[in-house]
Amino acid sequence: MMKKKSIPASKPFLILFLCQIISALDVPLDSKLLEELSQPPTITHQSPKDYIVDPRENIVIQCEAKGKPPPSFSWTRNGTHFDIDKDAQVTMKPNSGTLVINIMNGGKAEAYEGVYQCTARNERGAAISNNIVIRPSRSPLWTKEKLEPHQVREGDSLVLHCRPPVGLPPPIIFWMDNAFQRLPQSERVSQGLNGDLYFSNVQPEDTREDYICYARFNHTQTIQQKQPISVKVFSMDSLNDTIAANLSDTDIYGAKPVTERQPILLTPTGSTSTKVELRGNVLLLECIAAGLPTPVIRWIKEGGELPANRTFFENFKKTLKIIDVSEADSGNYKCIARNTLGSVHHVISVTVKAAPYWITAPRNLVLSPGEDGTLICRANGNPKPSISWLANGVPIAIAPEDPSRKVDGDTIIFSHVQERSSAVYQCNASNEYGYLLANAFVNVLAEPPRILTPANKLYQVIADSPALLDCAYFGSPKPEIEWFKGVKGSILRGNEYVFHDNGTLEIPVAQKDSTGTYTCVARNELGKIQNEVHLEIKDPTMIIKQPEYKVVQRYGQVSFECIIKHDSTLLPTVIWLKDNDELPDDERFLVGKDNLTIMNVTDKDDGTYTCIVNTTLDSVSASAVLTVVAAPPTPAIIYARPNPPFDLELTGQLERSIELSWIPGDENNSPITHFVIEYEDGLHEPGVWHYQTEVPGTQTTVQLKLSPYVNYSFRVVAVNKIGRSQPSEPSEQYLTKSANPDENPANVQGVGSEPDNLVITWESLKGFQSNGPGLQYKVSWRQKDVDDEWTSVIVANVSKYIVSGTPTFVPYEIKVQALNDLGYAPEPSEVIGHSGEDLPMVAPGNVQVHVVNSTLAKVHWDPVPLKTVRGHLQGYKVYYWKVQSLSRRSRRHVEKKILTFRGNKTFGMLPGLEPYSSYKLNVRVVNGKGEGPASPDKVFKTPEGVPSSPSYLKITNPTLDSLTLEWGSPTHPNGVLTSYILKFQPINNTHELGPLVEIRIPANESSLILKNLNYSTRYKFYFNAQTSVGSGSQITEEAVTIMDEAMASRQVDIATQGWFIGLMCAVALLILILLIVCFIRRNKGGKYPVKEKEDAHADPEIQPMKEDDGTFGEYSDAEDHKPLKKGSRTPSDRTVKKEDSDDSLVDYGEGVNGQFNEDGSFIGQYSGKKEKEPAEGNESSEAPSPVNAMNSFV
Repeated sequence: MMKKKSIPASKPFLILFLCQIISALDVPLDSKLLEELSQPPTITHQSPKDYIVDPRENIVIQCEAKGKPPPSFSWTRNGTHFDIDKDAQVTMKPNSGTLVINIMNGGKAEAYEGVYQCTARNERGAAISNNIVIRPSRSPLWTKEKLEPHQVREGDSLVLHCRPPVGLPPPIIFWMDNAFQRLPQSERVSQGLNGDLYFSNVQPEDTREDYICYARFNHTQTIQQKQPISVKVFSMDSLNDTIAANLSDTDIYGAKPVTERQPILLTPTGSTSTKVELRGNVLLLECIAAGLPTPVIRWIKEGGELPANRTFFENFKKTLKIIDVSEADSGNYKCIARNTLGSVHHVISVTVKAAPYWITAPRNLVLSPGEDGTLICRANGNPKPSISWLANGVPIAIAPEDPSRKVDGDTIIFSHVQERSSAVYQCNASNEYGYLLANAFVNVLAEPPRILTPANKLYQVIADSPALLDCAYFGSPKPEIEWFKGVKGSILRGNEYVFHDNGTLEIPVAQKDSTGTYTCVARNELGKIQNEVHLEIKDPTMIIKQPEYKVVQRYGQVSFECIIKHDSTLLPTVIWLKDNDELPDDERFLVGKDNLTIMNVTDKDDGTYTCIVNTTLDSVSASAVLTVVAAPPTPAIIYARPNPPFDLELTGQLERSIELSWIPGDENNSPITHFVIEYEDGLHEPGVWHYQTEVPGTQTTVQLKLSPYVNYSFRVVAVNKIGRSQPSEPSEQYLTKSANPDENPANVQGVGSEPDNLVITWESLKGFQSNGPGLQYKVSWRQKDVDDEWTSVIVANVSKYIVSGTPTFVPYEIKVQALNDLGYAPEPSEVIGHSGEDLPMVAPGNVQVHVVNSTLAKVHWDPVPLKTVRGHLQGYKVYYWKVQSLSRRSRRHVEKKILTFRGNKTFGMLPGLEPYSSYKLNVRVVNGKGEGPASPDKVFKTPEGVPSSPSYLKITNPTLDSLTLEWGSPTHPNGVLTSYILKFQPINNTHELGPLVEIRIPANESSLILKNLNYSTRYKFYFNAQTSVGSGSQITEEAVTIMDEAMASRQVDIATQGWFIGLMCAVALLILILLIVCFIRRNKGGKYPVKEKEDAHADPEIQPMKEDDGTFGEYSDAEDHKPLKKGSRTPSDRTVKKEDSDDSLVDYGEGVNGQFNEDGSFIGQYSGKKEKEPAEGNESSEAPSPVNAMNSFV
């Protein structure tokens, strides 16, 4: 009986003109046949539907088609006939429908905007193109606008708007500076999808005057530039007392110099938004947040997972990108912006719609007269597209009637067609998002059989290989094919032949007697034709003497043999390789007819050598290893790896064990230390060898343990001190019987991912562990401590099962049992898991606060009932914040602090509190899902503490016996001030201190006049404030009373003494003489030549830097001031600021100009205004090209 089947793709033979049957008939792609057959037009090439053209170049609208006879072309524009003969600017290419609109010689592209459609027509029908929308690209200029400089406080957010001109297609946006350098972007500063530049928080280094937005229009290769935007970032002012007070607060209580902020979303706004995307497009979702520290963005999909291989995060995770979206990607996507102070989220509801896409596009139909056929047009989309049919470009409802045609929705049914039924049909599938248009012709042909395979073609095949004899054919009606062997042979039938639908005859195993002439006969009702082909069977190529393993001494000679046997009619070529690469280009390698010789062997010649023999029909190869060893002492003993064992034999076959024996190979002067036994499983992993066991070198038999359902082969490797032998030849195969699984999956766990489910996971068994076909798992579960029956399901070879509809966080007993087609594994052990957690239900009660001291408090609470935790209890969180200071009623920014106490703890300490302040706190329980509700806010107050030092001490109006003291109250009173304490003592010329005087001053005073002091005496003052708790830190100052007039007059009398006047005159005369001598020597020697050169070529590096020289310096606040250096004199106004005291914040690295990391660590130096430094960069005088510079970034 004749068998028919398709040709496997793996057949390594060239098969010409295979005629795949698509419908009733298919015309083979034979050029001679195509020239003879009539065929309706087919559109082969056309311009895209949305065609944006360069307005500076000629417009080419493509329309190419084929057909027999060649088709003629016509066009419509905006639905009406487009007469190209009446427009001198429009021409049509010869033998083509392609239009060329001449724009470069006076035409305007805007005049030719519109919708174009091409029709290709011959006597058998008309095909039409898509509607081609022609639009010229546009790259408009930016509108003139006045841009105000942005002045922003450090730490605030900022958005620089780009608002590019509307172009066609839309431009590519990027930000650069005046030097055409790309502005660096980071998690803090980045560009949004709309082109705007977003700052989550600004820093002083963001100050610059050249933020420039560029728009690049790729179609016209033009770039438009927005006017530069100036940004000025203001930092804390060191002279502002209020801010200085806040800096002191930082030192004492841990606040930040720049106010930290919770995240807020800059884009999108609100809590929800919507997004519609089309199937197959790229979905881009964006969230950009402001906040300090810089927020981190995280994306999730509510009720599902983000697609694993199609999800990408861009722009520092601010943009979620999903490629090739489908309807399954619809849903709610949540972005979460979080920093150390909190979080904010936004939910984007995504709906994926779909333009029409093909399920089954109509395909050309070639029929014989009287045959039946169908055209099927099926498309899908969202919303569902509508299907309409046209015949030769005309709606089928008004097309000429054809009795053989019947339209049934998306199908046209043809019955008993005739040659006049030939036509081109168009299927249009459309919805609101687009359309699909497909042409498919019905070509009714009456043709006698033709054989397309060349006559007397010769096929040559190696013996015992498949032979494929072609008989490509065509005819209408479809011909019947028969094969004969010999001129007068009988028709071929039987299992030794395979007859393919395309006419090919396959001989699966060709033998020598298959040689001969074969005849293919094709016949239909219009005629008959035959063709002969010839088959020759060749002997296979063999290597009868293969290269062998060699061990050779260094500087010796070695030869590998490769003797072959081949068919006498085939010409073989022999190639030698070393380590699968060409032989080294070295005259030491000599390739002979059947050998390879290596002279003067070196260590680098060590490796694997392969002999490859190729003919036009087959290829064989063989390899051998060369080991190079050092020359041994005489007499020379060659040590080598052992030869492989041989004669492997299997005996004592049992279900779970077998005995393997072998004969060792030559040990080559190095005793065999041990044998390694390896096995191959031809059933599960053919071709992969695994380690089984090893035995001592004196043993040649071993009892091997076996697993069920494994097709074993064994091989043995001998090992000595030189190395491993080649593996032995594999033993015969031994298939063990299937059995129940011996073991169950390991690492069984049950953890809920949602409040109402239980996810059971386990480690799947490996291939060997299955013990038989049909591996499955029986998953069982029941609620613990409840008298329930086990619920079980049997699942395929997976590693997870989800139980839905469970109560929230209850314990479950779980077990997973393996089974296969033969039965179950032993009863598995049970494990305890829990269903999913939910947020805790109640807040801790009975919250009590015990204030330990002015900076420390202890909080107590009652634990919540475990049933209300609804999850694994992780601990409690205490939120606490300062409401206000009791000594100052002004409210400050509320900064909530959080302390976490692990486990079932019911108390905790709150450190770092501010004295004399009012606080609030609440407590929340935490489980694996999150935090529960907060307890009612508890208010507590801290007691008074000692005050900080007075903000300043100023000493003015010095007289002979009095000084005036003025001071400022402490920045942090930490309570109610009761008084000030002033201590002072005189200092003599040897810096010895006199008696100490103490004065107590009422708290409401801010100045004091000290009288009855000694004239011309230096005093040192110590000044501090007191509360009821005690004295605060002090500040010190020194001042001097003025001298009396008598003492002053005595001090200037020395200038009127005669001896003093004479001394001064002598000094002046000596200086005059020295000047005269220097002048004379200068006139004799003249100028130094080097000095003249130095004067003529002044070093530009040492010229003074001017403010307007165009160089760039470091940013410095105009109001910055340098601190007093230690040991400097008191200023003229006798003012001592807090910064100059012994405990000044400057000494702690927290001056006004200091910079801080987000964690509060100091990273800058207190400094005054710095000199500007020259800008670094390229010193080339050639101006950079803006287009080239920016193209390198985009």
